[in-house]
Amino acid sequence: MRHKYPTQALVLARTPIAEASALLTLLTRDVGLVRARAQGVRMPGAKLAASLPTFAESDVVLVAGKDGWRVSGAVLEHNWFTELSRAARVRAARVATLLLRLVHGESPDPVIFEIFLAYLTALTARPENEHDALETLAALNILSALGLDAGELPGEKGDAFSADAIARALGERTAYITRINRGIEASGL
Repeated sequence: MRHKYPTQALVLARTPIAEASALLTLLTRDVGLVRARAQGVRMPGAKLAASLPTFAESDVVLVAGKDGWRVSGAVLEHNWFTELSRAARVRAARVATLLLRLVHGESPDPVIFEIFLAYLTALTARPENEHDALETLAALNILSALGLDAGELPGEKGDAFSADAIARALGERTAYITRINRGIEASGL
């Protein structure tokens, strides 16, 4: 019998495989970034389909097998996709793509999970004219959490997307973009 790993997860990407299955890229609180197969999730009426759309926050049960991870259960907590505007979804996808480029393999790091979850929350709560600053702050905080930026982060400890952090990101946008570009360059990508 295989061990089951219950954890909270954000679905960053979903790729169709086989006829009715999908390969999910999950950012989990306890296991880190994993790619897991979801059997039959694309079939009409599949019980897991509603719990695993892109940008869903779900409680999932992962099973580690010889061929990798498999999703054996999921309960939707929050569907961020439906709450985000089209422009906000594009911004969230850019940050998710950056995250996928920078994080390789599984490494339990709840900090990155918390940053991305706070970013999604901020995208729904803050006005659209602040979304560029939010995207900049998300990228900068992720790079810092991965050790690719050693500069000072704006905002209070534990609130990367505070009003003060957003104001600083709007005012110092060029300097922050330069730091982000240097961090990406330092990653070797």
